[in-house]
Amino acid sequence: MKYTVKSLQETKDVAEKFSSKLKQGDIVLLNGDLGAGKTTFTQFVFSFLGVKQVVNSPTFAILKSYQGKFVLHHFDTYRISVEEAIEAGFDEVLEDKDSVIFIEWSENIKPLINRPTIIINISRIDDTTRVIDITE
Repeated sequence: MKYTVKSLQETKDVAEKFSSKLKQGDIVLLNGDLGAGKTTFTQFVFSFLGVKQVVNSPTFAILKSYQGKFVLHHFDTYRISVEEAIEAGFDEVLEDKDSVIFIEWSENIKPLINRPTIIINISRIDDTTRVIDITE
């Protein structure tokens, strides 16, 4: 499904609709350039799933986990290789079928993802407009 959003509220509306379909075991791959809105979309989804903490980009931590309706893992693998991910034990986290996993820059650890995924491509059109393309 493809959505063109022109405000944060419209992005939030898409995130709410999307979050209602998520179930334990889902892996969500978020693709888009820097500043496209991957983390913002994730923040909205996690909020709708009951996360009370502030959700921010795990750029330097690489992985942050939250408790909401179920455990939610948020990866940012922009600066990591497959080998480094394995050394850090991320392959084990990726096997967790009781949680929902969101991965930004997933192409960097793609060989570790061994089950079906939901792909979200976010394209920045201008300062306020984004295209959110969700493939399930």
